Amino acid sequence: MKVKDLVDRFEQFAPKKLAMEKDPVGLQIGSLQSNVHKVMTTLDVRPEVVDQAVENNVDFIFAHHPVMFHPARNLDLDDPQNAMYAKIIANHITVYAAHTNLDSADNGMNDWLADALGLSHLSGLVPTYDESVFRLTVQVPKVYATAVRMSLVDAGAQASADQYSGYTYEIDGTVYYVPKAGADPTMGAAGEPNEIEDSRLEFEVPEKNLHHVLRTLADVHPLEKPLYNLIRLEDKKHHFTMGRIGDLDSPMTVKEFANYCKKVFAVDGLRVIAKDLTKPVSRVAVLGGDGGKFFHLAQQKGADVYVTGDVYYHTGHDMLAANLPVIDPGHHIESICIPKLAAMFTQWAEENNWDLDVYQSTVNTDPFTFM
Repeated sequence: MKVKDLVDRFEQFAPKKLAMEKDPVGLQIGSLQSNVHKVMTTLDVRPEVVDQAVENNVDFIFAHHPVMFHPARNLDLDDPQNAMYAKIIANHITVYAAHTNLDSADNGMNDWLADALGLSHLSGLVPTYDESVFRLTVQVPKVYATAVRMSLVDAGAQASADQYSGYTYEIDGTVYYVPKAGADPTMGAAGEPNEIEDSRLEFEVPEKNLHHVLRTLADVHPLEKPLYNLIRLEDKKHHFTMGRIGDLDSPMTVKEFANYCKKVFAVDGLRVIAKDLTKPVSRVAVLGGDGGKFFHLAQQKGADVYVTGDVYYHTGHDMLAANLPVIDPGHHIESICIPKLAAMFTQWAEENNWDLDVYQSTVNTDPFTFM
């Protein structure tokens, strides 16, 4: 398979348009047309990670953090960063990064963090992108309706329904027609009146799935030119967000919750910003990475405590003044993506019959040691 096969499938899940402005997501090094046999998931791309990839014959590194946040100014190989780039290229490894688009994706980074904390009744925290939703109506001979419906649902076409999957609408009718001379109809003969039992299928398709759905429709529909109608639903959008806010099963004190975070995220230490460690908390906001600037939004949305990383000194003072307890377990808690991405890629490989091995980096890239 090609790198592009995996990237195309991933970008259905977390399109690059979900990324924050100027975030360098996507292909970092290599070519989308390269062959791939083994992909490695990692949080960061560091020299030790690249060494592990080479040792394990990895030809595709899939990272959360971009390896190239800033363009290289030269190719001086005495610079460790440049030397790492050279080693990646010399070993024909492709590198791809999914950063803030993975943060905003449904069932992506921040859902994984919220799930790890055991939060329920989730909603989004920081609005990032409003995606259009389309109503797709497809006409198909009734005998083919089930096969076409199932194929389009698998491709990502279905009406919105929180409690159900594969939700579509179908109505049956009769189509009457007379093929003209020179026509090559799928059913009936040219010049003779004909009628067929027909079904009309209706779906709601998120914009990110539209191209794949229409391509699937062209492949599976029995007619050479499928009959379909597409309408943008102006009053309906799918809202993507970074961060999540939800409820704990039972209240804890700030101190108890801080110790709980240490256990959940397997960290040796964390920073707590709070006036009162005995204050009870039950509604939690979480945003992986550097999310300190969004603490006012977390408070406005009713959070009793906010979990994020890389809180700056002066921002910490502002959090104290606002009386919002904040737990900073560090940026590295996003390493939760390593097994989650690996499980996702393994599932896709099975579904698509890809000849692909999936490998998880075991290098600890957290730069901090707690003494």
